[in-house]
Amino acid sequence: MIHPIVPLIAYMSRYFTLKAGDVVLTGTPAGVGPLLSGDELDIRFNGETLSTRVL
Repeated sequence: MIHPIVPLIAYMSRYFTLKAGDVVLTGTPAGVGPLLSGDELDIRFNGETLSTRVL
C-alpha cells in the first residue's frame, strides 16, 4: 500500500463512525497492474503475515 492502513482508519474515524464488519476499500494508484497467475500476495496485520499465490 502507498499509505499504511492505520493512519487512514484514524483519519476516516474523525468523520465517520466505523463499526465491526465495515469494509475499507482503498483502491489502487495509477500505474499498478492487475494480479497475474503466479503472483505472490503477502497480507500483514498485527504482526502476522498471510501469504498466498494467485492461481
